[in-house]
Amino acid sequence: MFGVTSEPQTLALEAEREWETQFPIIGDPHHEIREECSERGWLDVFYNENAGHLRERKWASHPKGYYQPAVVAVQRSGRILYRWRCVPKFSNMSGAGARPEAVYTWEKIQAALAETEDAAPDIDPVMGSKELGWLRFLLILTAHGWFIRPKAFPLGREGDKRSASPASMMGRVYVFVALWLLLLLVLPLKWFGMALAIWLVVLTPGLIEIHRQFQHEPDQY
Repeated sequence: MFGVTSEPQTLALEAEREWETQFPIIGDPHHEIREECSERGWLDVFYNENAGHLRERKWASHPKGYYQPAVVAVQRSGRILYRWRCVPKFSNMSGAGARPEAVYTWEKIQAALAETEDAAPDIDPVMGSKELGWLRFLLILTAHGWFIRPKAFPLGREGDKRSASPASMMGRVYVFVALWLLLLLVLPLKWFGMALAIWLVVLTPGLIEIHRQFQHEPDQY
């Protein structure tokens, strides 16, 4: 078993050590392994060329873009036992959402050992967690930017700010909504409408920016 990342090998080794993976992680910043998997017909791993929303992660290095999650299991004979890749969509937070559940994936691999043909791409796997809807995701990012500009979460690597909790960001959302309801009760309707309009004008450029940064690809494999 190997992990492959589009980060350089120095960061791959750091992740292997810090996460105690017990399997090697290989850096592939120039996508040589990704291209080899595609040429062999194993799996065409999706990658993002636009890393705009990673701009605050100064330590990240993706000269050819960064990988989306993928899983491929290949028998010694070269027969494909399992394959899945993530295609970024708003429904999976542009790739930041759930992954195939580990036990489910292992069972699919074991079942494929009794087959003779390559496994078809898994387009509807059992996920290890529930996907977060795009609207809720935008609310969390907006709360992280204090409702002025949606802001992606840091990864919490040494030197970064501590990674924000989605649950705590939803807490901010509830407080923010409560404040607006309070304003609705105490302010004249005209003033309330003006305040809401001003806030929407201030927020809109950030919403446009975040939609441009996060990809929503058509259905494909």
